[in-house]
Amino acid sequence: MHSPSAERALAAVPLQTISSPRNHAALQALALQARRDLERLNYPASNWVQGPANTNTDKALDVLIVGAGMCGQTAAYALLREGVRHIRIIDAAARGDEGPWSTFARMLTLRSPKQLTGPDLGVPSLTFRAWYEAQHGTGDLSTFDAATPGWASLHKIGRVDWRDYLLWVRDVTGIPVENQTRLDDLSDADADGVAVAQITGPHGTETLRARKVILALGRDGSGAPRWPDFPSLSMQDPLAYGRVFHTMDAIDFEAFRGKTLAVLGAGASAFDNAACALEAGASVQQFARRKVMPQINKSKAASFPGFLRGYSQLDDQRKWRFYTYIFDEQVPPPWETVRRCDAFDTFSLRLGCGWRDVQPLADGVHVTLADGSVQRFDAVIFGTGFDVDMLDRPELARYSRHIDTWARHVTPEQAASHGEAGRFPYLAHHFALQSHDGAHAQAMSRIHLFNWGATMTHAALGSDIPGLGIGATRLAHGIVADLFVQEADVHWQRLLDHEESELLETRWHQAD
Repeated sequence: MHSPSAERALAAVPLQTISSPRNHAALQALALQARRDLERLNYPASNWVQGPANTNTDKALDVLIVGAGMCGQTAAYALLREGVRHIRIIDAAARGDEGPWSTFARMLTLRSPKQLTGPDLGVPSLTFRAWYEAQHGTGDLSTFDAATPGWASLHKIGRVDWRDYLLWVRDVTGIPVENQTRLDDLSDADADGVAVAQITGPHGTETLRARKVILALGRDGSGAPRWPDFPSLSMQDPLAYGRVFHTMDAIDFEAFRGKTLAVLGAGASAFDNAACALEAGASVQQFARRKVMPQINKSKAASFPGFLRGYSQLDDQRKWRFYTYIFDEQVPPPWETVRRCDAFDTFSLRLGCGWRDVQPLADGVHVTLADGSVQRFDAVIFGTGFDVDMLDRPELARYSRHIDTWARHVTPEQAASHGEAGRFPYLAHHFALQSHDGAHAQAMSRIHLFNWGATMTHAALGSDIPGLGIGATRLAHGIVADLFVQEADVHWQRLLDHEESELLETRWHQAD
């Protein structure tokens, strides 16, 4: 049932649009400006990486980046700025489907404030604001358009606008992405200390050698979608197909026009999916165990530069205190998203009403509620988020049982009371995996995790927009330092061999 506040007059919801019209001529002009700005910054920097002495690493990549969404492409851009140019970036999805923006993300707009930066890495002409203003103006009276507001009048960034902006940044910065190419396996380093990766793409299967591997695999990149465990539910049951979904699944909402759906969960994604079903003409009942929805997004108080830069320097107990508190408080859905659902008479929200069982049947799904009553729905959607568990990552199968986790760095009581937090990987200062038992330690030190799994160690630098620029820069700097140390002897010899004279055409110059 609705809360009492639903009976009061509520503030109007600002205009929200998924995307705005494209002005390709304006974007081409901005791209020219951005490339000039990058040229002034000597981008991309000259390649300095040589490879360690007495090895065959000249035939190996310096870095393989797996995942070309927001985090993967920004990591690539950061490396190119540092002169690490022998890289490859792969993504299993087609161009434009990297990340969630055009697939399972179903919000109208981003949840972040529009003024945040990140993928630009500090270049003003590469910011979303520059991209938007170039097409739609600043939003003052001279450029005001009620249908497509300029920057000043924009409420939040449209989801598809953000996707298109990321693709524009990728193209302007010259990041070479190999789409529809997946990572199948990672092996221990070969005789030269180089990781071996097997990938499959449009041209078949290929074995690569890489000195470093960055896993930028998104929200589920350190685990998998969280599926609730119910006595009568098995996802291998053919009756569950087309009737039982996770919010990450592809869902044809139009197929449920005139039907009744149940959504489990009260987070943002649960409301997003409920809204899509309602807009397609379905009736939706949404359920949550909690009796009161969270009201305050505590993570917003952990998004300022001091926290994002300094958190990793804290001792383990203070890190644990910060993020278990944030996790316990939970993130409320955006108010605009809740209002998007409340606009429909065919929507109801039942707080304090969990589920005991879910049973797919030939004619729908039976849901047993906490009070023992049973209701029938045409389909159910689990808005239960993503779990963190390295055992769920197939590409890390040979390492997963050896990966150090946070449960080993807190007391047994703390680990037991916060099981998911304890499963987060305990990463090195540059996002590298670490071994808790010494097995595969060298191989794992070459694998860097740049996604949600980095949060307990580094804060949300590999998943959320506020920390993206800081995270990608820290990651690139760490990899650059490692590559230099590995080949320090080569650079020592280059120093000895350096004969380029600076003192030319003066009377003090000594000819050879």
